[in-house]
Amino acid sequence: MKNAEVVRNSDYSLKARHNPEYTRVALFVKSFKKLCRNPLSASGVIIVALLLICAIAAPLIATHNPLEQDLARVLASPSLAHWFGTDEYGRDVFSRLVYGSRVTLYIIFLVTIIVGPVGLLVGTMSGYFGGWVDSVFMRITDIFISFPSLVLALAFVAALGPGLEHAVIAIAITSWPPVARLARAETLTLRNSDYVVAAQLQGASACRVLFHYISLMCLPSLIVRLTMNMATVILTAAALGFLGLGAQPPLPEWGAMISTGRSYMLESWWLVAFPGAAIMLVSLAFNLLGDGLRDLLDPRTE
Repeated sequence: MKNAEVVRNSDYSLKARHNPEYTRVALFVKSFKKLCRNPLSASGVIIVALLLICAIAAPLIATHNPLEQDLARVLASPSLAHWFGTDEYGRDVFSRLVYGSRVTLYIIFLVTIIVGPVGLLVGTMSGYFGGWVDSVFMRITDIFISFPSLVLALAFVAALGPGLEHAVIAIAITSWPPVARLARAETLTLRNSDYVVAAQLQGASACRVLFHYISLMCLPSLIVRLTMNMATVILTAAALGFLGLGAQPPLPEWGAMISTGRSYMLESWWLVAFPGAAIMLVSLAFNLLGDGLRDLLDPRTE
């Protein structure tokens, strides 16, 4: 057994030495297996993967045109023809849910690419430079954190006007402060570490130290935070859509679907049940995935 293990390790070393890509692929496979070893994390991965598949292959998965109205089948109950029933305009609820996954991923993607760099930049600069830079950035952060995120998002959307893009901007404005706080805490821990001091002694500029060393070391914690923050983004977007301030009709959005279906909730339960279940499952999936990534990226765990 020991000889076989030595042969496998030697084979891996030879392949890794001659092909660096082999090392990256092997590490990715090993990390993915470790992530899926936990049943809860694996459940999160599966649900997020299904969401991606639904968004990418929506025309192939949807059974009907999500915008097509059929007034002869208004509020039809779930059946073989319409798996999740129809809404008040005769539109297929299942197809609208499938296409609604595109809206959800669109919001998540835009909010993440705004919040991640902004929070990382503000947090690392605040923690590294300190002094008046830290005071100014953290006081601004405190102002944003002092308001409930949903109330603040409602205020920004009310000022900008209803719409999907305005909802994305409002959610991003209210989501960056926790990320900045986390980046600042990581930077305060890292700025006096040996490798940062060594880089400074070698003549590295403040920008190089900040972006080439500290920011890279902050990424694992920020990835976990952003992944878990996606659940909050989904709930906030659904709340704005429910209030009519997010995606506008006839665009299929899960929160807006619940808002229009609440008037028929007693006799047509599927109008609220299926979009609500989708929001709950996807939010739970991102939380489970974030927990798994935290365990995976934590150097204290094996």
